[in-house]
Amino acid sequence: MGSRRERSGMASMSEDLVANIVGRLPAVSFASAACVCKSWRRVCSQVLSRPKLASALSLNPSATIALQEVVDKVLSQPIFPHFAIVHAAQGFSLAVALRYIGRKLGARTPVIVSRDAGIIGIDAATNEVKEVEWEDDSEDEVIEINRNHGIVLTVGFVPGLKVDCIPLVRLAEGTAMVDKFIMDIREYSTSISGCAAPVGLIMFGNESADIKYAVEKLDSAMPVETAIVGDERGTCLYRTVNDLRNVHGSQECYTDAVALVFAKERNSSPAVGEIRFHVVLSDGVSVVGPRYRAVSVRTRDDVTWLTARREGQTEVLDGESILNEIYDEMDNRVEYPELYIRVTKRRKHAIGAEKAKLITSLSFHLVHRGDEEYLYVNGASIKTGDYFQFYYADPAAAVASCNEVSTSLRSLNLGCNSKSSYQAAGSAGNADKAEVFGGLMFACCGRGAAFFGRPNVDSSPFVENFPGAPLAGIFCGGEIGCCSMRSGDQGSRGGSSTHHCCHVYSTVYLVMSYTPAPSGTTLRC
Repeated sequence: MGSRRERSGMASMSEDLVANIVGRLPAVSFASAACVCKSWRRVCSQVLSRPKLASALSLNPSATIALQEVVDKVLSQPIFPHFAIVHAAQGFSLAVALRYIGRKLGARTPVIVSRDAGIIGIDAATNEVKEVEWEDDSEDEVIEINRNHGIVLTVGFVPGLKVDCIPLVRLAEGTAMVDKFIMDIREYSTSISGCAAPVGLIMFGNESADIKYAVEKLDSAMPVETAIVGDERGTCLYRTVNDLRNVHGSQECYTDAVALVFAKERNSSPAVGEIRFHVVLSDGVSVVGPRYRAVSVRTRDDVTWLTARREGQTEVLDGESILNEIYDEMDNRVEYPELYIRVTKRRKHAIGAEKAKLITSLSFHLVHRGDEEYLYVNGASIKTGDYFQFYYADPAAAVASCNEVSTSLRSLNLGCNSKSSYQAAGSAGNADKAEVFGGLMFACCGRGAAFFGRPNVDSSPFVENFPGAPLAGIFCGGEIGCCSMRSGDQGSRGGSSTHHCCHVYSTVYLVMSYTPAPSGTTLRC
């Protein structure tokens, strides 16, 4: 009898009252409320009708407490978790973090856990944006302690999209299966949307692997509309929705990288609206010296030895001569410059049995040294006849580029909600307005406060343009960004046949925006 009265009382509650109640619930209770009955599920769908990014950072020295803090903060409000990304310091066990987050979010949520050179996010305790870098070789005891703790968790709800992890697998006695990786992405996207190209990919490479070639080939296989961002070199674990893709602990193969793939659902309700990914790049290097053309090229232990000619000249130069020319050009502007060469490569790429395409790409290689025989640079894949030019890390150029990024984001911000409307998203006054609902950052580990001379420079373009919107990111050892928007060169990826995906001393911004469906469109439940 009591149970019947209970049900009768629940049924008599107005939907506005139910919405007011469930909208205050934490994520777990909200999910339970959605299972009470059809009318409550309809109300919950209306409360959480727009995409949402929830993120939190903790610097608690206890790994256990820090993990609990970010989970509690992220799940303190209604959200259905469609994906999760965790970045943690050395003091965390990635396997423990993966299991804990997996239990909290449920078996149907893909999760990636990574360890990098630092984290960026909104502090769970103070709600302030923080950029935290960890120093491996510092003798400062305080920094040595600090580098062992810190974690940032990001959970996303993206209605209208399906998300899963797809690994780049390498056989124990072989090379990375790049073609299979790309075809797996295409097959997943086709199964969800009917289109082989996903909306976006977030990649995480493992530090033991060089994934430049895989990224370049992936970029050449995807249209400009597909956003591709990520970290070239870190340490990561993952959990997929499809257990067949989980290869952890296998003795037959290894994971060189994993991609979080976002594909549009073909049968999603028209009332869901549209999610878009925007990629913007802040450069942090400046060009110096003439163009050179590689003459003699050798590779040993992932180091390339080369000689070259200046463009338009016949004399073959050794490494010492080339570097002397560059140092003369720099005229002591930088005392100990960190030099790179950016190589223009023209290569044929084919995916599986497809016809090969000639692709032009740009790739950075760190300069080690030069002697009376060769110039020595990091990495392989440079060939005789490739052109290259020198670049050096330049804080002034990075600051100018951050300002250009801010201008680019300001143009994106026109017509979009900022702080007050973001916090009131879904209210009557903002129901039909486009909004930026969150962002992710991938900053070079060489940037940060020491590089700029002040903190939070990299995060400022996003924070200034979209105050109140969630932001998370990392300092990493190789920034991946195939850009639809590029500071000082908007639309370059679409307007040029030259591909440039892997960067140095840069920051890549992934900005997520949402345009609601026209008024009057009904959400299917």
